[in-house]
Amino acid sequence: MMRRGFIAVAWSAACVAGCSQAPVVHLPEIPSATAFKEAPPAVAGTEMPPLQWDSWWQAFGDPALDGLEQQLLQNSPDLASALARYQQARAATDALRAAESPTLGTSLNVQRNRQSDRRPLRVLGPNSPDEYNSATLGLDFQYELDLWGRVKQQVAAGSANERAAQADLAAARLALQAQLADTLVSLRGLDQEARLLQETEAAYQRAAELIGRRHDAGIASGLDLARAEGQLASTRSQLRQSRAQRAVQEHAIAALVGASASSFSLPAEPVPMTLPQVPPLQPSTLLQRRPDVLAAQQRVLAANASAGAARAAFFPAVQLSGQAGFQSSDLGRFIEMPNLFWALGPTLVFNLLDGGRRRADNARADAAVEEAAQRYRGVVLAAFQQTEDQLALLGRYGEAAVAERQATVATARALALATNRYNAGAASYLEVVSSQTANLQAQRSALDLGTRQRRATVQLVRALGGGWSAELAQTAAAATDAAAQR
Repeated sequence: MMRRGFIAVAWSAACVAGCSQAPVVHLPEIPSATAFKEAPPAVAGTEMPPLQWDSWWQAFGDPALDGLEQQLLQNSPDLASALARYQQARAATDALRAAESPTLGTSLNVQRNRQSDRRPLRVLGPNSPDEYNSATLGLDFQYELDLWGRVKQQVAAGSANERAAQADLAAARLALQAQLADTLVSLRGLDQEARLLQETEAAYQRAAELIGRRHDAGIASGLDLARAEGQLASTRSQLRQSRAQRAVQEHAIAALVGASASSFSLPAEPVPMTLPQVPPLQPSTLLQRRPDVLAAQQRVLAANASAGAARAAFFPAVQLSGQAGFQSSDLGRFIEMPNLFWALGPTLVFNLLDGGRRRADNARADAAVEEAAQRYRGVVLAAFQQTEDQLALLGRYGEAAVAERQATVATARALALATNRYNAGAASYLEVVSSQTANLQAQRSALDLGTRQRRATVQLVRALGGGWSAELAQTAAAATDAAAQR
């Protein structure tokens, strides 16, 4: 009879199992262009070092950057924190997978009991002993027959969240690598600026000494001397400010690589870093390269699977349970066949009235799917925006750098003419000071534009997904296709 009842329950469950499928995954459609609008046209004859995605920072030609990137991977506290979050997600998925397996527990209970004299239905009647022993050794077996896919959907949600956490780890690594490269590029730009200001300070020092001697000889006026000394003092101030900014950048690098700012130092390298060329990519490949896009995609799958688990709550839970063991009041003859007991059978649990809780949970799960889908859409749109932004900056900065080099040549020529006119007595020293200021500003602007071009290149690499391996993207794409087919 018990067997027939179990078969009837299983058959009834199988008849309606198809009603609890998870909703089909639909990622928001996002229009994509065939090419980036701000991508610069290919220029014939340009020879720039190619950029290797797996070690893209090496294309900047700074050995210190390569060493710092390796140190970041080993010692960065932010990266270690992201790794710990991924490990938590992986452990949570393993915990969900445990629900797919049966549970088996054991217990041993040994007691000395005294029953009340007035206990209703006293054991063995009024002549039973007041005190007796009781010992039970048993095994408890539990297994949920996942007929509606509730456990399966929960595991699928956990697996998608694990892949999202793995993509978050890759995104954190890329962000930290780009931040380190960006900071070092800024620091190297300050090294170049410091060298320029040091050379300018030395030149102004010589000019001020010359004006001082001319003033002592009665050839130059006190106004000329004051202007020369003011120009020298202003340049010294700019040099000290540049050094202060460099110190702050150096401290930031120390924090990124997990070193103490008090003991960390980088020698000055005034040689300009290489400006690498980023390989052109199609907009369609951007969604396959960026780890944050993959993370958002996997969270859509996780929310979709959770919605499937919420729908399965409308169906009864079917559990197979069993107990077996030995029970006796005679501890000396405990493990004997007459003391054996067992129980085995299915359990069907169905909530008839819950005040609308399951319906509310289902509505909340559907809203979570919509939220995750819109977040995915926002991440994709932001990815296109960031790429176009950096392409536009690189293109405009390149045009501005050409004009700035022309301005540097022109201001240098103007400075030479003004100096010659002053030495010939045809102009005041004010023309020389104005020409010096314009030439120094043009040279600093040229250096700043070079630094901004390199920083924009770093951010472009980050916008394109950096050196992220395609293996994770292929795994996630396969998981997405499998989820869409369910």
